[in-house]
Amino acid sequence: MTIDTKKLLEIDRKNVFHASTHLKQYASGEIPGRIITGGKGMRITDSEGVELLDAFAGLYCVNIGYGRTEMAEAIYEQAKKLAYYHTYAGHTNEALVELSERIITMAPAGMSKVYYGMSGSDANETQLKLVWYYNNARGLPAKKKIISRDRGYHGSSIASGSMTGLPLFHSHFDLPLERIKHTIAPYYYRREDDNMSELEFSKFCAGKLEEMILEEGPDTVAAMIGEPVLGTGGIVPPPEGYWAEIRKVLDKYDVLLIADEVVTGFGRLGSDFGSLHYNMKPDLITIAKGLTSAYQPLSGVIVGEKVWSVLEDGTDQWGAIGHGYTYSGHPIGAAAALCNLDIIAREKLVRNARDTGAYLQQRMRETFADHPIIGDSRGVGLMHALEFSSNKSKREHFNPNLKVGPQIAAACLEEGLIARAMPHGDILGFAPPLIATPADIDSIVERTERAVNRVTDKLISSGDWVAP
Repeated sequence: MTIDTKKLLEIDRKNVFHASTHLKQYASGEIPGRIITGGKGMRITDSEGVELLDAFAGLYCVNIGYGRTEMAEAIYEQAKKLAYYHTYAGHTNEALVELSERIITMAPAGMSKVYYGMSGSDANETQLKLVWYYNNARGLPAKKKIISRDRGYHGSSIASGSMTGLPLFHSHFDLPLERIKHTIAPYYYRREDDNMSELEFSKFCAGKLEEMILEEGPDTVAAMIGEPVLGTGGIVPPPEGYWAEIRKVLDKYDVLLIADEVVTGFGRLGSDFGSLHYNMKPDLITIAKGLTSAYQPLSGVIVGEKVWSVLEDGTDQWGAIGHGYTYSGHPIGAAAALCNLDIIAREKLVRNARDTGAYLQQRMRETFADHPIIGDSRGVGLMHALEFSSNKSKREHFNPNLKVGPQIAAACLEEGLIARAMPHGDILGFAPPLIATPADIDSIVERTERAVNRVTDKLISSGDWVAP
């Protein structure tokens, strides 16, 4: 069947409310739309037959690549058997039982149970409720504040959006909530003191966290939430020793650690979990994207034994826990997750993320080390970022009005490559599927280099940038 792209986009502009979109400009047709019709492996195809190499795995999530018929069959077979039943009051399903055991086996030591939702945002909403319930059950009703970090990303709902540390998700929404605070991001490239080593900067960040806890009052601070590697805030791996220093402070003041593994869980860093990669020793873990490679919506909260024992005490006092979602533990989502984890294990994709990820880091750094507008090339596993600078020796930023990052993302698209212009800075992000090969990495780097050079030439010829 031939798709009438123009007609479908007219209908779409009239009826669909799109995320992260300039609403009036899209509805009026001033900015383009694209209808995605298919995908296979690392590539997607649109209704005009244009093929794009996806170096961002959708939104960090299509880890096993597109077009896996095995996944479609698993979803279909589960739908024929049991398409839905709720998990309230002890009801369960076979796929969910098997999946939960598998997750706990894979997770860091000390994890006990899994609670399910549909997205990372709702999972982080659940995290807050559990932390607040936990301290009520311990007789500590004042211990409720959550410390997140500047540039962290934890969702875009009310509480999860409050934990997110990016102005775009707060401005004009009356966020963040009062109970949620933000400490310094572990962003070594943007440190103020050039003389600080990574370890010194990590101790500095931990010191800032301790200052905040003491200022707020340790008896009021319940938990800290953090991504093992900052994602949407710029793809920023932690500096040397960061999580060990943070853990010392949290332990000192009886503050829980929530590891937001929505992006890093299930292999992206070359480890099953980012919290294992950095030995974070979390009390609670948030999972989503990589759990099903986005073939079905599914998220989870992995609850550690220390928290679980207190939750049990709470229901002894107050009865059945008053939290639940209609689609928690959805059998089709669980079946998709099991098939996804089978593929990851069978094809050794965690090891591939480690090995091919190392090649990605090497190729990016070699290619862009001396580029005049690239101030930082950083990453870990199959995550990488290029940060653009008008004066790399001084780590100075371009004028935001030039939109250098979006310009380069657009130039990548002209090269048939999807890379992501990260919010709040001129940063280009990469997070390809875990199936990426060295040849795919070569293609990503070569296309990116052409795009960066083209925009650099444009900045010079227009007079918008003069090399220092």
